[in-house]
Amino acid sequence: MRLRVEFTTEPFDLDEAPAHAVVAREVVEAAELDEVDVGPFGNTAEGGADAVLTAVDALLRRSLEAGATRISLQVNVVEESAGEESVAGEGER
Repeated sequence: MRLRVEFTTEPFDLDEAPAHAVVAREVVEAAELDEVDVGPFGNTAEGGADAVLTAVDALLRRSLEAGATRISLQVNVVEESAGEESVAGEGER
């Protein structure tokens, strides 16, 4: 299963990236994810379920430790990429 996570950390600071935002970026960039898009107002990452869930756990823990007072996130199941088969699809021929 593939998942996409979208997240933001708060409080915002438009002048300089706060420590919790930097930590969140470091977590997703270091994770074994297929796609990562980091921006000033929102971030997305995509990959296998285990990798995304592991990254989300680290993201929550480390961002809160770094001073985040709110973390908003959404996790969606996404379709497998072309050429990838899901476990359920392997037996179907």
